[in-house]
Amino acid sequence: MNAATDACPSPKLHTRLRLWEFADRYIFEPVDGLADLFLSVDRTNGSMKLVEELPPRSPATNPKVRIVFGVVGVLKLAVRSYFLVITDRDCVGSYLGHAIFRLTGLKVLPCNKSVNASAEQKKMETEFSELLDAAERTIGLYFSYDVNLTLTSQRLHDLGDEFKSLPLWRQAEQRFLWNSFLLEPLIENKLHQYLLPVIQGSFQSIHAEVGSEKVHVTLIARRCTRRIGTRMWRRGADPEGYAANFVESEQIMQSKEFTASYVQVRGSMPFLWEQIVDLTYKPSFDVVRVEEAPRVLERHFHDLQKKYGAVVAVDLVNTHGGEGRLYERYAKSIEPILSEDIRFVHFDFHQICGHIHFERLSQLYDQIEDYLKKHGYFLSNSKSEKMKGQTGTVRTNCVDCLDRTNVTQNMIGRKILESQLQQIGVLVDNNTISDYPAFDADYKVLWANHGDAISTQYSGTPALKGDFVRYGKRTTQGILNDLWNAMARYYLNNFADGTKQDAMDLLQGHHISSVSRDMATPTKGLLENCRSFRLVFALLLAAMVFMIMSLKKARNDVFHLVLSLLWSGFCFGIMRYVKTNGRKFTNRPRFHLSRH
Repeated sequence: MNAATDACPSPKLHTRLRLWEFADRYIFEPVDGLADLFLSVDRTNGSMKLVEELPPRSPATNPKVRIVFGVVGVLKLAVRSYFLVITDRDCVGSYLGHAIFRLTGLKVLPCNKSVNASAEQKKMETEFSELLDAAERTIGLYFSYDVNLTLTSQRLHDLGDEFKSLPLWRQAEQRFLWNSFLLEPLIENKLHQYLLPVIQGSFQSIHAEVGSEKVHVTLIARRCTRRIGTRMWRRGADPEGYAANFVESEQIMQSKEFTASYVQVRGSMPFLWEQIVDLTYKPSFDVVRVEEAPRVLERHFHDLQKKYGAVVAVDLVNTHGGEGRLYERYAKSIEPILSEDIRFVHFDFHQICGHIHFERLSQLYDQIEDYLKKHGYFLSNSKSEKMKGQTGTVRTNCVDCLDRTNVTQNMIGRKILESQLQQIGVLVDNNTISDYPAFDADYKVLWANHGDAISTQYSGTPALKGDFVRYGKRTTQGILNDLWNAMARYYLNNFADGTKQDAMDLLQGHHISSVSRDMATPTKGLLENCRSFRLVFALLLAAMVFMIMSLKKARNDVFHLVLSLLWSGFCFGIMRYVKTNGRKFTNRPRFHLSRH
């Protein structure tokens, strides 16, 4: 998104709007006192303009009226346009003194009365519109009307007043601006008071007392949109070096009029690899275009250096099996760029920690302690003067960058927080967070919720190993929860995530190339895949029932014995066919997009 900088100060964003739904238009009426003009949207073609008054109303028109809290953006498809509006919100805390809201209600308003479209275009538009139901259920969206949530505390501090006077959407870090594509039509129409930046991720905060001092800790996750997606359908990196499930986590501490923060990141192993669902519990890992791995990885790390400074890459995967092959490719590809500012540390989490001995992560900390102390963290005093700066970050990954990664990031965050509290005199001598049970318990929950939020957005379930983060130990209930969540992930990966992936691509504008290239030949719909699986399952179940019925009568009747053998063969044949063609029965994304 490019636009010239306005000479005049940026107007305040609308915080509350009355939405009038007339037969021919939508009218957004500001009720926050920030403007007298109304936004009118034509329901025929989606065109927008500002008007001075509402259209005449009568009992015959009877418009529907509701309150909304902002416009997330506009989705323009081949035939129709759709307005996405916030119907509900929750205030979840504050960031640098400004209120932060979680989006809890998202509504899609169609402008779908166009009649100048071909039958094929309308058919494809119908398929796209089915995905909007999934889009309305998007979770983990946060926004503020007053402060830029996409930038870290250190970055906001270092930027000048001129930059801070820009509209929020112009200040935004594009890779974390979830509704970047959706805002474009509003920018084109210069609707500045409706341009509300939204991030996807998490926003958690706790207040605690440590001795006689009050401590406020905030944890923010910012999810990158460059290779956004679901667990199995977005793995590795793309040719530009953007990694799947890349998340920036910022931990902010405020106490005694000091503000400190530490930023660390996670992301899929940054080369081309995939793991395509095929009904098996753990599909095989495949490295794609092996010869390009060093180039892609170099792009990824050089981009990290520009944004964060030095980088230590902590790899937590196994050294054997499929994960071992990924580790070997990662280690070999990163070797040419290793330097003083780029380090690689491999830590076989499962081999060293097993399933219960997570305290052994101290061995990993010993390997990176010198790096953490050298590159520090951001710290400012009561006068907003910068006392220290963070000059490097830790990049952590496992296979999913969820469970092992969250446990490890929690450990690093805890060590950094203790160092910050010691520097400003809240913790003295050799005291740690564990010496204050109430604070310790709240801090564990903070990171557990953080991990659950990221995991749910990527995999569909809360994080595994969450009981250790939440309680500091593995529990029987936690292990049972992990088993349940593992089964839920299997189901979602195979039978639901294709639709979810398409909804994500639709909202991010990643579907554009598919629309323009294959408008007349859409891929096989996801519902057809679902039906084919249900048909096979029904045939298998029927065959098993008939086989059992025949077996019951087979003792006294050779005919039924033969029948039972035939039904057994039929069952075996179906199972063999499904196993051989597993990928055909999964819920796959429908857009004709390259996986890499």
